[in-house]
Amino acid sequence: MLFNFFCGMRENAMKLLEDKILNEGKVLEGGILKVDGFLNHRLDTALIAELGADIAREFVSCGADLILTVEASGISIAYAAGVKMGLPVLVAKKHKSYNISDGVYTAPVFSFTHKTENVVLVSKEYLSAGNKVLIVDDFLASGNAAMGLLSLIEQAGATAVGFVAAIEKEEQGGRALIEQRGVKVYSLARIKELRAGNIKFE
Repeated sequence: MLFNFFCGMRENAMKLLEDKILNEGKVLEGGILKVDGFLNHRLDTALIAELGADIAREFVSCGADLILTVEASGISIAYAAGVKMGLPVLVAKKHKSYNISDGVYTAPVFSFTHKTENVVLVSKEYLSAGNKVLIVDDFLASGNAAMGLLSLIEQAGATAVGFVAAIEKEEQGGRALIEQRGVKVYSLARIKELRAGNIKFE
């Protein structure tokens, strides 16, 4: 009975996100899905809170002690999950600011949306050997961001216990790259076909 209850809550979060994508998302040239009206520019706080709660339910027993995301679009979802799980959130930066010490881990990440490569970094002060890290991001496409974040975790001698994406674009194959590293992948909306006027979910 309890299992059915949690499954129902998960399906509710997935349905909410899928409906938002269908009703408000826009497919742009080059296979880009524009969701800035509710997920990564203007934020639907009720939706994001529901996504965070769903992530917390899925990974309640994973043993994570830290959530890792990359600026900027993944922050709100990671924060919502962190609140529900009672965990701190570490944000990988795309630019080194003066208040970050020289001791950092770095990794290159190519942005599919912006067609640029960034070097992301985190302070060694906040990512350490022994940490069990849950990665949370807004999108999973080719897996470039995921590989960069996994590299940061490996450099620190920490362990990745899972990768979460709010939206996964299955056609681009990122899931396989992550699973080949032995990391569980969980996404709330899995898009199997993305065309203008035609979005199909798994």
